[in-house]
Amino acid sequence: MLDAFRLGAKHAAKLIERGELTAEALLASCRERIAQREPEVKAWTFLAREFPHLNPPRAPLFGMPIGVKDIFDTHDMPTAYGSPIYAGYRPRADAAAVALTRRAGGTIMGKTTPGGSSSGSAAAVADFMVPLAFGTQTAGSLIRPASYCGIVAFKPTFNAIARAGLKPGADSLDTVGVYGRSVEDVAFFTAALTNRAELETKLDRAPRIGVCRTYEWDRVQPEMRQALEDARRTLRADEFELAKRYKGLRESHTAILWYEIARSLADEFTRFPDQLDAALRQRCADGFALDPKDYVRAQHHAADCRAQFAETLGDYDVLLAPAATGEAPKGLSSTGDVAMNVVWTLLHVPCVAVPAAKSPSGMPLGLQVIGRIGDDARTLACARWIADKLGTRA
Repeated sequence: MLDAFRLGAKHAAKLIERGELTAEALLASCRERIAQREPEVKAWTFLAREFPHLNPPRAPLFGMPIGVKDIFDTHDMPTAYGSPIYAGYRPRADAAAVALTRRAGGTIMGKTTPGGSSSGSAAAVADFMVPLAFGTQTAGSLIRPASYCGIVAFKPTFNAIARAGLKPGADSLDTVGVYGRSVEDVAFFTAALTNRAELETKLDRAPRIGVCRTYEWDRVQPEMRQALEDARRTLRADEFELAKRYKGLRESHTAILWYEIARSLADEFTRFPDQLDAALRQRCADGFALDPKDYVRAQHHAADCRAQFAETLGDYDVLLAPAATGEAPKGLSSTGDVAMNVVWTLLHVPCVAVPAAKSPSGMPLGLQVIGRIGDDARTLACARWIADKLGTRA
């Protein structure tokens, strides 16, 4: 099929199931796309040269080409965790999410990371190199790149996708998530990984949506403020204000992040400090210098807010907030401000980034749909409804 690489995952799976497309043809098309575009995009750290024999399509992800962020262990590919310390490292086993992908019929195309955190995965999906990819979020590393690249990301409820075999950052924050070019595709991917068919359900009514500007609104740039206001009018959504207990969650997230990252990277910080990125080395130093009482206080604050969040939403199905503070920053010196992400990461709630608008300079802008802890199916269904209403495609 001509330009099979442009197909969405769910559509491609249906074509393969009906015999109108072969898995081999889809993989070959994606490989050709990567060969053509990778010199410019630079999304990959490693690309597989050979693929296992493809059996008859009995699994939901049969033949799907998938990118994997290079902090997930892969038994048949190097896993460098984005660090020169681990150059050439070959794990014995796959991370759980990778193993589940293979078990569901998916084909691992290679490892991504360039550009910072999950940005390689986002770029690979946005540029039609693969229809699906893995990312993670500890602060804003999944939702924010989706906004910058104009695609869809799903950060499920904390620990909904197994984290075994993932290089730890901050253990009470690290969340495995996925990228696609539609809400339908990220729901399809996650359902295949978790065996939760309900994640692909649709709404039977219009959702009640609260527009939440958060306590970090002063950091939001004019183009994103306009995108949220335009969406509020289109969706006829209500204004929603978080209760006072949620103020200061960004600071609580910072305390937890620094404390836990310092301990997760204690060996690297102690034995290989010169091979750590300077900013990460400083973060580890700050984490070891942090008073443990501040860490405990931050965890109590987070736990209290999580316990109250479902009730806080009241009659609203979901909240809508910016997925980033603005358009992607220029250059490679920064991956952008995480102010619009850290609160939701700390709360462990499901979030779906959807394309919403373009900035005056033509760059993508995304919004995120936020649901209750464990209410992933409804959050995805609402995100699909919202994306359709906004009419902006990946």
